[in-house]
Amino acid sequence: MAATAPTSEDDATTAHGDLLSELLAPLRLHGVFHSRWTAHAPWGIAGEPEDCALLHYVQEGTCTVELPDLPRPVTLHAGDLAVFPHGTAHRLADRPGRPAVPLAGLLPRREAGAVRSVVIDGPGPVTTLLCGGLHYHRAAAAPLYRALPPVIVLDAAAVADEPMLAGTLHRLADSWTPDEPGARLVALRAFELAYVLALRAALQAALREPTTEPQFPSGEKALGALRHPAVGKALLAIHLRYAEPWSLAALAAEAGLSRSAFAATFRELVGEPPMRCLTGRRMQEAARFLTDTTLPHARIAERVGYASDVGFHLAFRAWSGRTPGEYRRAHAASE
Repeated sequence: MAATAPTSEDDATTAHGDLLSELLAPLRLHGVFHSRWTAHAPWGIAGEPEDCALLHYVQEGTCTVELPDLPRPVTLHAGDLAVFPHGTAHRLADRPGRPAVPLAGLLPRREAGAVRSVVIDGPGPVTTLLCGGLHYHRAAAAPLYRALPPVIVLDAAAVADEPMLAGTLHRLADSWTPDEPGARLVALRAFELAYVLALRAALQAALREPTTEPQFPSGEKALGALRHPAVGKALLAIHLRYAEPWSLAALAAEAGLSRSAFAATFRELVGEPPMRCLTGRRMQEAARFLTDTTLPHARIAERVGYASDVGFHLAFRAWSGRTPGEYRRAHAASE
């Protein structure tokens, strides 16, 4: 029996799924700090910007999240998960407007691999939170990842619709044994899985059901780029086939638009010109090759789409501020 050709909707779903994987895979999570909070009302905590992604999972009770650019507070209930892709500063409290103490005063050091428990005493209802800070290589973050909104919330129903995510969060919340052998590695992998599954679920939901009143226009713009039939196609090509000899005309043809229409639409939705986005994607991969392999520079240049080692050298220096050799040596010295 002959195979059935995929419909255009099937193609779009597959393309979006592949692109989401490509946006998340290069992050290269390499460490996690996690903590459990048992807070009795009244309480409030003000967190400063973190150089990592953050997750807050409410195991019991409720709390509110406030951000400077968020038009209104978000209330989290038991089973809800809030993801902060960029470690944006925010306030957590039992209710909006509650006076807050600095997080640094309660947890002064939060290195990757550390585990802490915090108890805040009070006469009111209790909220139990599981919090994780996942460190990743910011240079590897794709432009669209950097354009994600400051906070993404999955309610309990959305979490329950992802059995692997729900199961991972439940195990993390219930299995609080940081001193067991291998606990740090297990925690990193578990939080990594929860993070990727949460972002995937949130992004796929947004692709299926665009919000009519986005809380963060820049984040909605990033999702609009993924949803756009022409720009989404070009982004898929840039992220999956970055080593091919693309030109603006070739990318426009891939998208099915004229050069001028493609360039204008792409820049409007992605926030940068198509060729700059392509260069950034190539440089991300080049940085990975420089730090994770011993390949010579000429081979790396070929692998990321440069026919000339000189052209690659100049592009990498413009992107990172260092030559490929300097970048590799600096990384080796920091290990």
